[in-house]
Amino acid sequence: MTGYLTTHVLDTARGAPAEGLEIVLFRLDGTTRSEIARMRTNADGRTDSRILPEDAFATGTYELEFHAGAWMDATGVAPESPRFLDVIPIRFGMSEAAHYHVPLLISPFGYSTYRGS
Repeated sequence: MTGYLTTHVLDTARGAPAEGLEIVLFRLDGTTRSEIARMRTNADGRTDSRILPEDAFATGTYELEFHAGAWMDATGVAPESPRFLDVIPIRFGMSEAAHYHVPLLISPFGYSTYRGS
């Protein structure tokens, strides 16, 4: 099996996908952090393509940055200064060539994630 990475963002406060949220993927190698991909979620809260496709997959440590504060500003969530949640980093490892799915459930004051399928 060839490995790849997908993600999905759901707004748990509204009970809807988080459309238009910017996501940045980084690969970490020691103290080096290299940007690999930058995408926005679609109407289903997913990226239009795999955020890390098979041809770019490598095991290692990665970080997804979810730009939740800018997305909340753009979607009309009541502003606060500074926002409680702004950029949400999720650092994780991929140890085998498999499908990794890292979803994010967000609201203005909390978030959660897990390894999905």
